[in-house]
Amino acid sequence: MIDFSLTNEQISVAQMVKEFAEREVYPTIKEYDRRQEMNPATLPRMAELGILGINIPVRYGGQGFDYITLGLVCEELERVDTTLRVVMSVHMGLNNMGLLQWGTEEQKRRLLTPQALGEKYGAFCLTEPGAGSDVAALRSTAHRDGDDYIINGEKMWISLATKAHHFLWFAKTDPSATPAHKGISAFLVEADMPGVTSGDIHGKLGVRAGSTGWVNCADVRVPAANRIGEEGEGFKIAMSCLDNGRYTVASGATGLIRASLEASLKYAKERHTFGEPIANHQLVQQKIAWIQQWYDVARLLYLKAGWLKNEGIRNTRETSMAKWYATDMSFKAAHEGIQIHGAYGYSDEYDVERYLRNSRGAIIYEGTSEIHQLMQAGYAFGERKDRPLRCELPAYDPIFWQEV
Repeated sequence: MIDFSLTNEQISVAQMVKEFAEREVYPTIKEYDRRQEMNPATLPRMAELGILGINIPVRYGGQGFDYITLGLVCEELERVDTTLRVVMSVHMGLNNMGLLQWGTEEQKRRLLTPQALGEKYGAFCLTEPGAGSDVAALRSTAHRDGDDYIINGEKMWISLATKAHHFLWFAKTDPSATPAHKGISAFLVEADMPGVTSGDIHGKLGVRAGSTGWVNCADVRVPAANRIGEEGEGFKIAMSCLDNGRYTVASGATGLIRASLEASLKYAKERHTFGEPIANHQLVQQKIAWIQQWYDVARLLYLKAGWLKNEGIRNTRETSMAKWYATDMSFKAAHEGIQIHGAYGYSDEYDVERYLRNSRGAIIYEGTSEIHQLMQAGYAFGERKDRPLRCELPAYDPIFWQEV
């Protein structure tokens, strides 16, 4: 039996987040976008509402909801502005869920709990100035020194770079390893450790009301207790974290498609040409139909991935497909939205201009569309198979998730 219905709990959480975003973020988002600054009230308010730990078990400071709820939350957040969903991607998808999957019980209590409570914010440090899609090319190093590791390196294009308290940092503990990715390990670097510096990047095309920057480690001494997983497991950890981050990107991009649809419907009913609303013109109707189709398909794809996560089934292929499709279509939806708005769509007086700028980044980060095309071709030809990890993301268990 196929059941597409949502629970009352899931619907209530999504509605709460929708109201928060509309009431507290939307009125000022254009101002902060123009200023290229993050609203200082955003992160504390998301923490207060429990959004920053929405699908982390209660015992670790979270709200105890399932992975589908996480997707619904991301859809509602990005419907208002992409910067909100980016927070969820890095803090929740890439960092929190990585600690939930790979951390020891002690690490979950010590490192995950304050993040799930929203007392501290987490970020994900994989990309470097010379290493993006080619993860094995990263140059950050970590060498053992007694009970510590000494970390050196620079990370680039890091969301929440100047806001985060914790960085899930990937470095080579064995630079001579063959293949190179087997020499990568993961660490939880704390922002106040001596030698950690960071800064913001300005002049971005989109997501201007968010924090994006660089982070540098210069002889940073990190306790071995902050190593996540075993030495050499960093690449596996990074890829599993990306499965979770890509899920939030897919669900968020679905919200951006919806935003373009809603804005276009509203404008098409209000704007008159040749004596009638442009909503009566067939080519405008065609564009609306396209955007509606893109939204429906994108939503089904991310809900499928969320269901697989709830069941504890590996979902790398399905999440990749959802991310690839939703981000490509969110860009097209915003493009068609601007076309429907005409010249007005080219001005930031209307939201579709911001939607187009914000949508472009997601086609690049957390796996470019080209990377996802190669992945999907590999699955189709039977050349790519998902191997079991040492640690799998735990299936959603309502009793365990809600247990104090």
